[in-house]
Amino acid sequence: MHNRLLYPVGIALAATIWIVACAEPSSEPSGEAVGETADNTLLAKWTGPFNGVPAFDRMDLDAVKPALEIGMQRSLDEIDAIANSEEPPTFENTIVAMERSGRDLDRVFTYWGIWRGNLSTPDFRVIEREMTPKLADYRTKILQNDALFARIKAVYEGGELASLRPDERRLVWLIYDRFARNGATLEGEAKARYAEINKRLAELHTQFANNVLADEEGYVTYLTEDQLGGLPESFVRAAAAAAAERGREGEYAITNTRSSMDPFLTFSADRDLREKVWQTYYSRGDNGGEFDNNAILAEILQLRDERVKLLGYRNYAEWRLEDRMAKTSRGALDLLEAVWPAALARVEEEVADMQAIADAEGAGITIEPWDYRYYAEKVRQAKYDLDSDEVKQYLQLDKLREAMFFVAAEVFDLDFSPVPEGSVPVFHEDVRVWEVTDRTTGEHVGLWYLDPWARPGKRSGAWASTYRSHDTLDEGQTVLSSNNTNFIKAAPGEPVVISWDDAETLFHEFGHALHALSSSVDYPTLNSGVRDFTELQSQLLERWLLTDGVIDNYLVHYETGEPMPAELVAKIRNAATFNQGFLTTEYLASALMDMKYHTIDPTHLDPDAFERQALAELKMPDEIPMRHRSTQFGHIFSGEGYAAGYYGYLWADVLTADVAEAFAAAPGGFYDRDLSRKLVANLFAPRNAVDPAEAFRAFRGRDATIDALMRDRGFPVSASS
Repeated sequence: MHNRLLYPVGIALAATIWIVACAEPSSEPSGEAVGETADNTLLAKWTGPFNGVPAFDRMDLDAVKPALEIGMQRSLDEIDAIANSEEPPTFENTIVAMERSGRDLDRVFTYWGIWRGNLSTPDFRVIEREMTPKLADYRTKILQNDALFARIKAVYEGGELASLRPDERRLVWLIYDRFARNGATLEGEAKARYAEINKRLAELHTQFANNVLADEEGYVTYLTEDQLGGLPESFVRAAAAAAAERGREGEYAITNTRSSMDPFLTFSADRDLREKVWQTYYSRGDNGGEFDNNAILAEILQLRDERVKLLGYRNYAEWRLEDRMAKTSRGALDLLEAVWPAALARVEEEVADMQAIADAEGAGITIEPWDYRYYAEKVRQAKYDLDSDEVKQYLQLDKLREAMFFVAAEVFDLDFSPVPEGSVPVFHEDVRVWEVTDRTTGEHVGLWYLDPWARPGKRSGAWASTYRSHDTLDEGQTVLSSNNTNFIKAAPGEPVVISWDDAETLFHEFGHALHALSSSVDYPTLNSGVRDFTELQSQLLERWLLTDGVIDNYLVHYETGEPMPAELVAKIRNAATFNQGFLTTEYLASALMDMKYHTIDPTHLDPDAFERQALAELKMPDEIPMRHRSTQFGHIFSGEGYAAGYYGYLWADVLTADVAEAFAAAPGGFYDRDLSRKLVANLFAPRNAVDPAEAFRAFRGRDATIDALMRDRGFPVSASS
C-alpha cells in the first residue's frame, strides 16, 4: 500500500508539508462516473517520456469527483481482495500486495494536490468541501478493516518476520503500527465514533486552510507613489506589477503573504503603513465573519482529544509523539525550554539596540512588532555595516537555482538538465521542468518541477511535493519531485532578486526535493518520513548557500555580473547569528503553543484568550508575535502532519547543526567527497527504511547533542544544561 493511500501528501506550508486526509466513497460509483472511466485523464496511467508523466495539460475539474470515486472504489476492491484471501498471510501476499495497491488513486491525488495548492479556485473549493468527508470515510474504512488488520498482525507476530531483511521488517512494523494507532483495535460504538470524528476533522482541516487562503486573497494593501519611502526599487517594481495584474495600474500592491509582507516591514519608512500591513498579515483567520478560524480550531482540538482518548491516550501529544524521535511531549518540551531562555535574553538585547537607534533619530516611539524588522535592519547596518538590500543585488533567483544544481552535482552526484519546452506537460505556464540523472552513470533518476511565482489561488509560502516516489516494485518507479514558491515577478526583462532569508528558504525546500530524488528504498511506504527527522535534510542544505563554491560562482551582481566582494561575504558571515533572538523566539512561541494546545483539556476553549494567556505565561516579548498565530497556523490545523510536531524543526536543527560541524571539520569541507557519500548513504537514500536515530548514529558515530545548535545560534552553550 502506498504511503499516500493513507496519508497522501499535499503541500508543505512556509517551509512545511500539509496532509490531505484520504477517505472513501459512501457508496458504489454512480453509473455516470463509471461511464466516464475510459476518458478520465485523472485516472489514466501516465504515459510519455521519463517512465510516464502526469497529464497536467489535460486536467479537467469536471473529472475530479468521478476520478476520486472510481479510484477509491478500485483501491477498496484491491484491499478487500487482500483481506479476504484464503491463503495464509505472508509478507508477500499481504504487506507487499498492499504496497502494490492504490496506484490509480495515487495518480488522482497528484492532480488533487495541484488544485489544492497551486491552482485553487472557488469551483475547486466547492468540490473539495464535498469530497473531503468522503475521503475521510475511505481512509477509515481501510484502517478499520478487521480482516485486513488480522492478516497484518499475523505477519507482524509470525515467524516469517525473522527471515526478512531489516528494511522489510521495518515496513511490516510501520504498517502494523499505523493501523494499531489509528483505530484498528477499536470495536462497536468506539469504532463508529472514531470514523465520525475523522470525517468531521477532514472537513474542518479543509475549511481552516481555505479560510486562511481567503484572507490572503481578500486583503491587499494598495499604495500610491508618495507612500513608497524607503522601499528598494526592485520591490517597488514588483509591487507595481502585482497591482497591474489586479487591474490597479499605477498603484503598488502589498499582498497578504510573507514574501510581500516581510520586505515591506523591513524597508518601509512609513510607520503607519507598516502597522497596517503587519496587522493585516497577523490577523489572517482572526477577522470575524465568514473566514474566522477561532471556532474551527477549537472544534479541531476537541475532536482530536476525544479521538485519542478512544485509543487510551491521555492527550493528543502523547499519541502523536509515541513514534517520533522525541517519544513524549516532555522530550519535546525539554528541548524547547532549554533554548527559550537564551532566545528571550537575546531579544532583550536586540530590542535595546533598536530602541537606541530610534531614540537617536528622535523618532519618539517605543519599539512595536511592526517596527522590529525595520529597526533590526538599521542595527544590522550599524553593527555589521551590512545592508540587506545590498546583499539582494547578488541573489538572483535564476543564479540561485543554478547554485542548487551545482550543490546537487558536487554533493549528491545528481545532474539537472532542462527538458525541451513542451515535451513534459505542466499545469501552468510558470512551471519549468528538469531531468535529473545520476552524474556517475548517466542513469535517469527523475524529474524536478519548479513553480516559482505567486498568483491568486496559490497557497502562500514555500513547499516541496512529490508526484511520484521511488520504488522497485514491478517495473519500478522513478521520482517526480517539485518545489513551489511565491516570489513576486519582476518587471519584464528584469531579473528577480530576493532576500537572504528567501534564498535560504529556496535551498531548504530543494533539500526536501533532493531527499526524495536520493531515495533507494524498495517499497512505497518506506518513502514516508518521521516528522522530527525529515526537516534535517532540508535545513542542512541551507548550509551550502554560504560555501565558497556557491559564493564564487553564483552570487553575482544582477547588473555587473561581478561576484560578491569578499568584504560583503565576511560581513554576512560575521552577522550569521544576528537577529537570532527574533527568529528563534517567534518560532519557539509557535512550537510551544502547538504543544500546549495538544496537551490541555480543550473543552470550552477560547483560542484568542488562550493564546494571550499562554504567551503571557511564557513571558513572550511584546515586540514579537508568534511566527504563526493560532488562527493561521496551517501546519497544525490544516491537517495533522505537524500537529503536536512543530517542535520538529528545532529537533531537526539540533541534528543539522551537529552534521554541519562534521562537514566544517572534514578535509574537503562541505564538498568533502567521502563525507558527502556517507551523508547520502545514511541520511538521504534510506528515507524511512532505517530508524532515524540509528541512521544518525551511522553517520555521526554518536547521538546528537544540543551544544552544536547553541553554538550555531550564538547562544551560551551552558543554557543547554
